[in-house]
Amino acid sequence: MDENTQEFDPLLLSNQLCFPLYVASKELTRRYKPFLDPLGLTYTQYVTMMALWERDDVPVKDLGRRLYLDSATLTPLLKRLETHGYVTRRRSAEDERSVLISLTDKGWALREAALEVPARIGGCVHLEAQEAAELKRLLEKLLATLG
Repeated sequence: MDENTQEFDPLLLSNQLCFPLYVASKELTRRYKPFLDPLGLTYTQYVTMMALWERDDVPVKDLGRRLYLDSATLTPLLKRLETHGYVTRRRSAEDERSVLISLTDKGWALREAALEVPARIGGCVHLEAQEAAELKRLLEKLLATLG
């Protein structure tokens, strides 16, 4: 069979959408490490803190939904953040079953130290602003179709 009449092979790695998404995510997350290590954060802890900087005093269930993390992943992560003194966990007064996560003063202070991380990551991603915005839009659309 010549190149022009070659059939589409659904199992070729080069024909997969999932593979470049997986590799790009893994590689981009890896690029965060040298910027997050001085803050004492993993990437997952960092995105958790970003979510809390946007909305503090939030139920664990809502935080997990926002971050696409199950409780088996989120609970130990929050315990580590609490050990570092960045967050507190407490039962809701309205619903004893609900645990609320709140930032401490130390957690809010960490925000200042983290302000430079997005710009430093931007220096690792060689996309024009418009390309990055379009990629983000498409990924959000993909997530919406999968959710």
